[in-house]
Amino acid sequence: MSALIKLHVALALFGAVVTAAAAQEEHQHHEHHSDERTQSERAHIPPDPPQHPMGDMSEEEMAEMMDMDDTAPFGMLAFDQLEWRDTDGGDALFWDGRAWFGNDYDKALLKTEGERFDGDYEGSAELLWDHVISRWWSLQGGVAHDFGEGPSRTWAAFGVQGLAPYWFEVEALAYVGEEGRTAANFSAEYEMFLTQRWILQPKVELQLYGKDDPANGIASGFSDAELGLRLRYEIHREFAPYLGVVWSRKFGDTADLAREHGDDTDEFQIVAGLRAWF
Repeated sequence: MSALIKLHVALALFGAVVTAAAAQEEHQHHEHHSDERTQSERAHIPPDPPQHPMGDMSEEEMAEMMDMDDTAPFGMLAFDQLEWRDTDGGDALFWDGRAWFGNDYDKALLKTEGERFDGDYEGSAELLWDHVISRWWSLQGGVAHDFGEGPSRTWAAFGVQGLAPYWFEVEALAYVGEEGRTAANFSAEYEMFLTQRWILQPKVELQLYGKDDPANGIASGFSDAELGLRLRYEIHREFAPYLGVVWSRKFGDTADLAREHGDDTDEFQIVAGLRAWF
């Protein structure tokens, strides 16, 4: 055998030995890692495969079996804010709540918010129809009624409600009333989960009017704004006490009407309340 042939044979044998060693090392590495399981993983026994495969079924049968019917009616009563406020004139009770009944696409919605101070009530109630138009947004339309110290006003109301980019919850409603009165309301809030139970919620609300209403202390234009910051603790998702602060301010001719009436045009309040739903 020539020296060249012996060299080829030696190289082939060396390659075979290296390949076998690498395979053995890979096998040992795999066995080593396969043993790195937790006790629960080693004790786990997978269930037997299904003995009776599920047959074909209609969408109605699937929805009934999985209890996922989007058209099934349901209802809820919720108070986003039920709180005591430390106002400049004394203690006040404030509420912001809603109730609805319907399905995932259409529902009847009753919204109310207001304030009780020194035995008097001031606020609004709205009865709306809510219809989903996209994954995050719904159209609303109906009637609204304002009540308080001055004359009551009734409006036709319409607008949108939904989840804006970056998870801002937004409501924007326009109102048309008697004698050519118009108004608009915009609110936005955001929930910051500090933990799974501690939640910080900033909120802003703006009011605009298209016509003067001196009997109710309202002038046309951008009339007032309110900024709130509340920190709540969710004992349960449906029951959460909170503390917070609220700053409100009147603007323009509405502020002038408030001064003439002897009222403050801006106010800083400490609030304590409960957020609950049933």
